[in-house]
Amino acid sequence: MVVGDVTTAVDVLVLGAGPGGYVAAIRAAQLGHKVTLVDAGEPGGTCLNLGCIPLKALLSASERYVQARGADLAAMGISSESVTVDWSKMQAWKQSVVRRLSEGVRRLFASNGVECLHGTGWFINEQEVRVEGEHGSLRFKFDYCIIATGAEPAQVESLPYDGKGVLTPEQALALPELPATLSIAGDDYIALELATLFARLDVEVKLYTPGSQILAGGDPAVLRQVQAGMRKQGIAVSTSVPLAEINERPLVVSRGVTPHITGLHFDAAGIMLNPSGGIQVDTQQRTSQPAIFAVGDCTGGPALASRAIKQGKVAAEVIAGQRVQFAPLVMPLVVHTTPEIAMVGYTAEEASREHGQILTGRFPLAANGRALTLSTDNGVAQLLASEDGTLLGATLVGPRAGDLIGQLALAIEMGATLTDLSEILYAHPGLSEMVLEAAEQGLGKAVHIGKALH
Repeated sequence: MVVGDVTTAVDVLVLGAGPGGYVAAIRAAQLGHKVTLVDAGEPGGTCLNLGCIPLKALLSASERYVQARGADLAAMGISSESVTVDWSKMQAWKQSVVRRLSEGVRRLFASNGVECLHGTGWFINEQEVRVEGEHGSLRFKFDYCIIATGAEPAQVESLPYDGKGVLTPEQALALPELPATLSIAGDDYIALELATLFARLDVEVKLYTPGSQILAGGDPAVLRQVQAGMRKQGIAVSTSVPLAEINERPLVVSRGVTPHITGLHFDAAGIMLNPSGGIQVDTQQRTSQPAIFAVGDCTGGPALASRAIKQGKVAAEVIAGQRVQFAPLVMPLVVHTTPEIAMVGYTAEEASREHGQILTGRFPLAANGRALTLSTDNGVAQLLASEDGTLLGATLVGPRAGDLIGQLALAIEMGATLTDLSEILYAHPGLSEMVLEAAEQGLGKAVHIGKALH
C-alpha cells in the first residue's frame, strides 16, 4: 500500500496560505475546528513575501531617503550631507520585515493548532484532495474546504516575462541592482507605486498607461494633483499608449492578475467558474459545492488583501454556523505615491450618474495647519454626498491619506451625512481636520477657505 492510499479526515482543509487562506484557517481553528492548511510557499503568500509588504517597505525606505536629502530640511535649519542609497542593504532590511511577519504567521498557526503542510493540493472529488509535497503523497477527506490559492500576474502573449527585459512587479522588487532607467506599463495602484519607488531612488522612470489617466477609476480632477506630483519627481508620464508600442527595456508590466486555479482539477469536484475566470461564489463565499468555499483573488474581482482577509473570516464563520456574509458597501483603495491618494465609494462621475444632483465638498491641503508643519501643501480632501447630505464617496490626497480613509469608509457604511462629519470634534492641528473642512464646505459653511472657493 502506498502512502497516497491512506485517507486522513479533517474538519477544514485550506488550500493557500496568503492573507485570505491563513486568516480563514486561524478563524476556523478559533471556532473549534481541526484545520489543515496546504501551501507550497511561505506563510503570507504573495502579498506578504513578494508583493504588498515588500513594496510598502521599500516605499517607506525610499521616502526617508528623499526626506533626508530634501530642500525642506535646509529650510527648517537642518543640514544633511552625503546621503546615499545602498540598494542591497535596503533589500536586506525589506527581507527582515518580511521574515518577521512570516514568522508571526507561523506562531499564530502554532498557537491556534493549525496543522501546516508544505505542498500542492488538487481535488480528487467533491470531498477529497490529494496533496503532493515534502511528506510524499497524502489524501485528505474534508468536511469543509476553503480555496485561497490567490492569483498570478496577467500574462501578455507578446511580452513573456523573463525577469530581465520584461518583468512582473514582484520581479522588479527583487532586482539585484538598481537600473539606470526603468519603464513601467500600467494604470493600477501597483504601477504608480513602482514608479514612485524607483524615481525616489534616482532611477529615470517612464510610466505608460493604456488609458487616458494614471489611475483607472480615479477622479480625474483629483488625479491631476497626483500626476503633477509624479512629474515633479521626474517621472515621465505618457497616457493612452498601447503596450505593443513600448520598446524600452527593462519594462515592468502591471496589468492586473488572473486567478491561480490551474491544476486544481475543479472538473473532478464540480466547482464552477464565473465569467471572469475566477471561482464562482455566493455572498457567504460558497462555491457551487456547498461544502467548498473560495476566498480572495482566486474568485476574481479586486485584488486587495483587505477583501481576501474579510472573505476568509466570512467563510470560516459560515462553516461554524454563523449567519454572516461578505457584503461591504465600499472598499478603500490606497496608493502610496507622492502625494499619497486614498479613495472610497463613488467618484464624482459615478455619484452623478447614480444620484443625479450631488453635493461636493473640497478643502485644499495648503490651508491645513498640520500639513504646513509637515512642510507639504500638495493635496486635497473631496467629499461627495447626495442631495440630502448622505456621504457617497471620498478622495483624500496628501500625507497619511491611507490612514485617514478608514474614517470615511466607516461613515459611508454607517450612512453618515456631511452634517454628521461636521459635528465631530477633530484634534487640532491635525490632518483629519481636512475632513471637517471639506464637509463644511459641502454644506456651504466652510471657515478656513475664501468665499471664492465656496
